[in-house]
Amino acid sequence: MGTVQEEYERRVVAGLLHDDPVQRAALASLDRVRAAVLDVPDAPKSGWFRKAAPVHGPKGLYLWGGVGRGKSMLMDLLYEAVQVPKQRSHFHEFMQWVHAAIAEARKGGVEDAIAPVAADLAGRVRFLAFDEMQISDITDAMIVGRLFEALFAAGVVVVTTSNRVPDELYKDGLNRQLFLPFISLLKDRMDVHELSSEVDYRQSFLEGAQNYFTPNNTDAREGIQTTWQQLTNGTAEKLTLKVKGRDVVLPAYENGVARAKFHDLCGVFLGAADYLAIADAVRVLVLEDIPRLGRANFNEAKRFVTLIDALYEAKVQLIASAAAEPEMLYIEGEGVFEFERTASRLREMQGADWGKS
Repeated sequence: MGTVQEEYERRVVAGLLHDDPVQRAALASLDRVRAAVLDVPDAPKSGWFRKAAPVHGPKGLYLWGGVGRGKSMLMDLLYEAVQVPKQRSHFHEFMQWVHAAIAEARKGGVEDAIAPVAADLAGRVRFLAFDEMQISDITDAMIVGRLFEALFAAGVVVVTTSNRVPDELYKDGLNRQLFLPFISLLKDRMDVHELSSEVDYRQSFLEGAQNYFTPNNTDAREGIQTTWQQLTNGTAEKLTLKVKGRDVVLPAYENGVARAKFHDLCGVFLGAADYLAIADAVRVLVLEDIPRLGRANFNEAKRFVTLIDALYEAKVQLIASAAAEPEMLYIEGEGVFEFERTASRLREMQGADWGKS
């Protein structure tokens, strides 16, 4: 494969991409990483690499900007162009692996459980790509700084996307002052590039498109599937979020877009913290098979109200199939009055301007 710029040009000519000057401005940085990563020396094969002389490979890249600007697409072009041992994952997913690996290392009685985890990773990959870096947990904030410092010292090149500039990571978080050295490390070991386009390609697609399908019949299922295909090209993997020691599973996830059935999220014992984590992890949620609500499924209805509140406050785009229009979903039983606000929010979230501000 050639350079990132060559592949971008090919896709523009083929009509697969819209030619965007803001995206073009990032191509030089992506190709700089592509060329530099080939010169990264192999990680040490034995002993703790932290005891060896630091390698300090080339700088990585921190791509940040609003939703739908093409950050993940550009990172994927680079990932495909880098032919070295590599790994790509959603940042939530990566941190889940890190926690599990640290727990396993502690079973061996090691004094510093982060060191063997970093050594294992640095011994396997030379290039790491993360989608949607964000820190919302104090434990992650404490771990990630030391882990990345070790990876950078071993010469691992890191590229990540984020909706936030580095200085706003873990903003207002508990004991944030302890996290500030990590922000300085990011800015030292990664070039920070903003995609400042006014165009939100995902929003452009959703504008004018149907996002609430009712009744929940064959036409609704076909409409949901068509929308999902256009948003994700039909590719997706399960995403598991770790929330206060619990696993919160999104059955299908791709590039900020998640898909689940009503029962997956509201028929199981989830709470506000779980729904906030989902709203923090996704930009579009496709939610299928919302039933009529009432006395028979009162607990599921309460969870649904909490889920919609979390999505609403986070400005997450909702695409849904349901048994009825929002105002007719909950028409009998305790909670009818309280559901009026949820119905109003569901209606507002169907608006063409939803999520823009």
